[in-house]
Amino acid sequence: MTEQFDVIEAGGRRPRRWIGLAVVLVLVGVPVIGLLSSREPVAEPAPKPLPSSSRTSTDSGPSPSRLERVTNAPNVVHARAVVDGDMEVLDVVFPDGQRAEVRYPAELNLDRLGSRPFHGVWVDGRYRQLVAPYNGEIEVTKGGEPIRKFAPNVTLWPRQSGSASYGQVLLFAFGPWRVAMYDRWQGLDFDDRVALAERLRGKVTDDGYLILSAQDAPTGTGSDADGTVRMRMARPGEIAMGDPVGPQLWFGGGASDMVMLIPTPGCAEVRTPPRRGRWQGRAVRDVCRGGVRIGATGDDGFVTAALDEIRVKLK
Repeated sequence: MTEQFDVIEAGGRRPRRWIGLAVVLVLVGVPVIGLLSSREPVAEPAPKPLPSSSRTSTDSGPSPSRLERVTNAPNVVHARAVVDGDMEVLDVVFPDGQRAEVRYPAELNLDRLGSRPFHGVWVDGRYRQLVAPYNGEIEVTKGGEPIRKFAPNVTLWPRQSGSASYGQVLLFAFGPWRVAMYDRWQGLDFDDRVALAERLRGKVTDDGYLILSAQDAPTGTGSDADGTVRMRMARPGEIAMGDPVGPQLWFGGGASDMVMLIPTPGCAEVRTPPRRGRWQGRAVRDVCRGGVRIGATGDDGFVTAALDEIRVKLK
């Protein structure tokens, strides 16, 4: 069984609909089995490839990765891969702080595709998505002026054209990262937005990844009666309305090949037959391995190699 997973990343584009992971177990954070699909939004530009000299070869095993950024994709981290035979190795950090080692065939070029975070947050029982727009703040601002400023790093922007049932946009700045939260048909009120501005935290790691957290309400508050806004981040293994909502890393995007890594506790250790969906008119398949759901779309050879060969070791 599959559900729909709606994601909006840029104004002026039709919202992405991802077919969520069908649930075998619902564990706190991300779905256990499932798949992604979309309404075919306007393609984002693919990341500019790093020169082959940006990779590091070693005879004694992998060495630490190093952050690279490219100007045409300011909201993407290009961690420098380490060559290990015919494989490459990346050290990554999911947006909940979980670290992992990703091994993949060099032909997939995950380091060149770059990665960006996705995370869900609950605000007074209402689920919202926190998405890193591929091209940064310009996708939300269009060079205009915000409706208002809630904090030095938090601004409110008008509803994006073509965003269907989605409403206004809260834009957060955490160091070099920009994170958008698109309102939905059940809009957040002023107090909710103030609480998000005050209590949503973003920390940039030394290697350039973004960790998101929601500060707890003050001690002794938080009951429904006292008006305090309840807030928490979605946990690995959790789903909402059939959607995967826990911490994730997305490699690539737009018209380019794409890989989604979704930590999923309880995920089947033995590979299951790939599930299928549609995203930007292309087939999406996924597989569960080692507690991580791996989804891929793009060229058939790319998808097959991703599902067969990617290995993620959670630390």
